[in-house]
Amino acid sequence: MSISAYELTIPTLQRGFAVLTKLLDKAEAFAEEKKIKPEILVNARLAPDMLSLAGQIQRLSDTAKAAAGRLTGTEAPSFADEEVTLADLRARIQKTTDYLAAVQEPAFEGAAERIVTVKTRGGELSSSGKEYILTFVLPNFYFHLSLAYAILRHNGVAVGKLDFLGRA
Repeated sequence: MSISAYELTIPTLQRGFAVLTKLLDKAEAFAEEKKIKPEILVNARLAPDMLSLAGQIQRLSDTAKAAAGRLTGTEAPSFADEEVTLADLRARIQKTTDYLAAVQEPAFEGAAERIVTVKTRGGELSSSGKEYILTFVLPNFYFHLSLAYAILRHNGVAVGKLDFLGRA
C-alpha cells in the first residue's frame, strides 16, 4: 500500500479541524449552560507556562498551513495571533481549512522527496518531506489538538475519547 504526501497531510489535517470544531461546539454549549463567559475557556491553559486554548488552536493552524506550503513549495498565508473569542477561533479554523481545501493534490507531486527546511530556535533542520510529515507535522498537530482537548476537559467540558477521535 502506498500513501501519498497529500493523503497523509491534507485530509488528516482537515479531519483534525473538524474534530476541533465539534469540541468548540461542546465548549460553547458548556459555557452557555454554566453561564460562564466563553473567553474563560479561550484563555484557559493547563499550566502557567503553557499556551492557552487560543494558543493551541493558533499553533494547529500554523502547523497545517506551513506543512501545506513547505510540501508544495508555495507560500502559506500568515494569520495574526489575535483571536480572543470562540467566534474568532472558529474564523481562524475556517480560514485554515479554506486554505487547505485550495491546495490541490497535484501540487504535492514529489513532496515526499522534497527537502523541507524548518527554522528553529537552534538553527535550521532539513529533512525529506516524508520525514517532515512523519516526525514533525503529524506529531506536532496532534500534540496541540490533544492539548486543546485536555484544556476543555480540564475545565469541565463534557468531552471524551470518542469526541477526540471524531466518532461521537
